[in-house]
Amino acid sequence: MASDLVHVDDNGILTLTMSTANAGTALDHELVLESRDALRAVTRGALDADVVVLRGDGKNFCAGGNVAQFAAADDRADYLRGLADDLHSTLAYLYESQLPVVAAVKGWAAGAGMSLVLHADIAIGGTSTKLRPAYPGIGLSPDGGMSWQLPRVVGAARARHIIMTDQILDAERALELGILSEIVADDAVEQKAYEAAATLAAGPRGSYRAIRRLVHEGATRSLTDHFAAEGASISVLSATAEGIEGVDAFLAKRAPDYRGVR
Repeated sequence: MASDLVHVDDNGILTLTMSTANAGTALDHELVLESRDALRAVTRGALDADVVVLRGDGKNFCAGGNVAQFAAADDRADYLRGLADDLHSTLAYLYESQLPVVAAVKGWAAGAGMSLVLHADIAIGGTSTKLRPAYPGIGLSPDGGMSWQLPRVVGAARARHIIMTDQILDAERALELGILSEIVADDAVEQKAYEAAATLAAGPRGSYRAIRRLVHEGATRSLTDHFAAEGASISVLSATAEGIEGVDAFLAKRAPDYRGVR
């Protein structure tokens, strides 16, 4: 990985920085590509990680796409399709990696930034955090999976309302809707996000990956098919080193050491 903005630390936390102070904390295309490379390496077994943290390096999590660059493109349609395809392939690798995802949502998360938040399992916001679809404001439609993910979080009718009216959701409203998981002081957002990530990194890797997979795949399965998937998953995990350690530790009334049995 070429940048310290995309890296794995000693705790197994893969940091993916999606924006910097440049261009008003717009989504950084090069960082999207670098993040894709890192996630692809995880899926291929070339990079070991336990959890992903999504963050921004400026005052905002991500203020959306770089509209000035949209306007400057010789062929806007081709340029926007390329940007969307790159973002979508990055997110596809995020799901393929099966890693739990924590988002440190400070400041604004607008447009593609809001889309990214919706892919987090745990999204930590600050008291000043605000989210906004932003697409209708520039006459465009969502990308980054917003129109797929938001209805699954808030319901289809509410999702249409939020996106079409370009609502600004403050932190409390986003928490109420289930988009944010927790609100902390603005200056504690990243610290809390990394604390949550460290807890996940020390936990049962197989369990978390299975939970993420089951929750997402459950949206398109019948209940009976999902019963079968749950039964198969819990059975497989019970025979893994982590599953055995978890049960044995419970019976011994001690804290499980999941890292020690990997």
